[in-house]
Amino acid sequence: MKPKKNPNVDVGRNSSLYFMIGLTSVLFLTWQSLEVKTYEKESLVSEVLEVSDDLKEDVPITEIIRTAPPPPPPSAPDVIEIVEDVEDVEETVIESTESSQETFVEDAIVSVDDIDAEEVEEDIVVPFAVIEYVPVFPGCEVYDTQEERKACFNEKVQEHIKANFKYPETALEMGITGRVFVQFVIDSQGKVANIQKRGPDRLLEKEAVRIISTLPTVKPGIQRGKAVKVKYSIPINFIMK
Repeated sequence: MKPKKNPNVDVGRNSSLYFMIGLTSVLFLTWQSLEVKTYEKESLVSEVLEVSDDLKEDVPITEIIRTAPPPPPPSAPDVIEIVEDVEDVEETVIESTESSQETFVEDAIVSVDDIDAEEVEEDIVVPFAVIEYVPVFPGCEVYDTQEERKACFNEKVQEHIKANFKYPETALEMGITGRVFVQFVIDSQGKVANIQKRGPDRLLEKEAVRIISTLPTVKPGIQRGKAVKVKYSIPINFIMK
């Protein structure tokens, strides 16, 4: 059965054509809107500087200080008296102290007996190893040879260190150990002097100085028949067991 509708009045028969025309129009308008160029308008800025010709300035009022004129100089006396100089002035003649070739200088002869010569004692410090007669520690007088007295002196010093040794409590708590090198001088009176120390810690150095300072007085060392200072060195070990 055929439709009764007239094909000429059918609206949908050209729909594809209308769609293409509309799509083309939309694309054309979009392209034209993208291609449109705009330009910024230049703005004219004018700067005006206003200068005022009417300048008012306050001028300070100054006061004129009028000082009195200086007094006139004293006038000269009417009569000028002339005083004669009656005192005679003796001129001092300065004689030259320079000597000429004709001046003879006598040789001064000085007697040796007229010179007072003072004996100056030399402060000699002899090492313990090379001293002629070593210091004698109390108890070492029984030995005759110098080698035996040296060995006895070293032994007595070590015994003194062991008998008077006391480990510092603070060093024990902190675990401080090490070796302290001590050097001292036995003076001409046989006493300990000029103690020098070098160790890993101040506490150990202080204890080493205390031990050495308690050494007894010994018989001083002899060099060329005269009592002299003797230098002695010994290490002290601080070991915790």
